[in-house]
Amino acid sequence: MVYENIITGVEEEKLLPYEKCLEYGASSLDNAELLAAIIRTGTNGLSSIQLAEKLLENAGNLNGLYGMSVSELMQIKGIGKAKAVQICCILELSRRIAKQKARERLDFSNAETIAEYYMEDMRHLKREHLVLVMLDNRCRLIRDKVMSGTSTGSMVSVREIFKEALDSRAASIVILHNHPSGNPSPSREDMKVTKNIMEAGRIIGVELLDHIVIGDNSYFSFKQMQYIN
Repeated sequence: MVYENIITGVEEEKLLPYEKCLEYGASSLDNAELLAAIIRTGTNGLSSIQLAEKLLENAGNLNGLYGMSVSELMQIKGIGKAKAVQICCILELSRRIAKQKARERLDFSNAETIAEYYMEDMRHLKREHLVLVMLDNRCRLIRDKVMSGTSTGSMVSVREIFKEALDSRAASIVILHNHPSGNPSPSREDMKVTKNIMEAGRIIGVELLDHIVIGDNSYFSFKQMQYIN
């Protein structure tokens, strides 16, 4: 049995990442091997594994790849446009899968968990954006939508918000917007907009559950501060 395991291990080491994935599954590959299986071919005297190791070295770690653009990846010797686009698409796909799984577990009655979920997408934005989150009668997510990208007061009308909500048959909504300054404290205009949306929702029958302002690793919840009852 021990002899068989040694032989299997030796045979496994000889397999190229692509072949190893076919034989043993993707979970058997380490980070460099996974990257090598994606890019498939090496270049300039480097094997696909060596090129993948070089990529990870430049990124610092696997997470570091998420912050690299196509142009930044192409600055690494051996990574052309096709490989760079391929890597970026794979990373974006994995990010969306992870976000979808997190979304399914998200408690939309809890301001902290909502703020954490949208924080990384919104806190680095250079302009104000408003995100409309539409929920069913059990507070489960139907969908969300970025409504605009200018100042909160003028970026979107109450009519636009409830048109989207009614089209999606939402029972309730949560709105979020970011403050590029990093300070989540609401402005007078934020207060006014929140009041208008809340009052319109009562008339239409689509409740505004919360308005969350995203700052830099901080947030303000109108519900938590009892501006929304």
